[in-house]
Amino acid sequence: MQELRIGDVTITSIVERDGPWRTPDSMFPAYDPIIGARHLAEMDPVVFDQASGRMVITYQTFVIRTPKHTILVDTCTGEDKGYPPPMDFPKQPWLDGFAAAGLRFEDIDYVFCTHLHIDHCGWNTRLVNGRWVPTFPRAKYVFHKGEYAAWEEATARGAQPPGNVWTYNCEPVVAAGQALLVDDDFSLDDTVWLSPTPGHSPCHCCVNISSGGQRAVVTGDLMHHALQVREPGWSTIFDWDAKQAAESRRGFLAEVAETPVVVLPIHFPGATAGRVSAGADGFRYNFLKP
Repeated sequence: MQELRIGDVTITSIVERDGPWRTPDSMFPAYDPIIGARHLAEMDPVVFDQASGRMVITYQTFVIRTPKHTILVDTCTGEDKGYPPPMDFPKQPWLDGFAAAGLRFEDIDYVFCTHLHIDHCGWNTRLVNGRWVPTFPRAKYVFHKGEYAAWEEATARGAQPPGNVWTYNCEPVVAAGQALLVDDDFSLDDTVWLSPTPGHSPCHCCVNISSGGQRAVVTGDLMHHALQVREPGWSTIFDWDAKQAAESRRGFLAEVAETPVVVLPIHFPGATAGRVSAGADGFRYNFLKP
């Protein structure tokens, strides 16, 4: 993704991996191959790999530089977590991208997590002398308190959520005194705030950025693929509450459609950033062109 300017704020991304990932029918239980093929034929070719029949999925962290703060939104998968395939892909690209952005770990003021799945909070911590410690020593980490509590409870009863996110990526941050456990309406300042979009996870949130009369929204996993803009009812196999996820998605799309709001989905490839339009046949995602 090229640098995006929202007033006095710049937004860039650090990519951990991208490329073909999953087939639509393995991702969306409600997927209709005839409808899906029609939608894909009308979309930007960057979103789908025809040779493999797989959707192109990017794993990335957004870097938000405001006049006051340097912020990361979602920290990908991280290293040394011992995840099995297919999550065992190389993590060095993220470190290389972080350095290429001119950043050091100590430069980060805040880390926002839209939710606490393994591919959104992995670089929250790193393994040092056998212990998980916060990767960003000066940062405050913003966790929704309900999201944090849900994964803590699941871990306590031995459910071992995918990747054991609470043990690896969250509890060490709280233990270090670097966590802010917040509510739905948390605002860092006039520039950055949360809005609730539950369903994919218990308390999934979007991160809003506003400056100079412009607005962008990091949507986390509210949408994994542009197909879900055309078909908001196609929730994923990973959703905590598929019905609620679809309701959150429809509400968000209706809010931003035909407005100047720039949408930043974590997993959309290529230019990533886009705007939503609306027509008689539903919503469409339009990538911003250089």
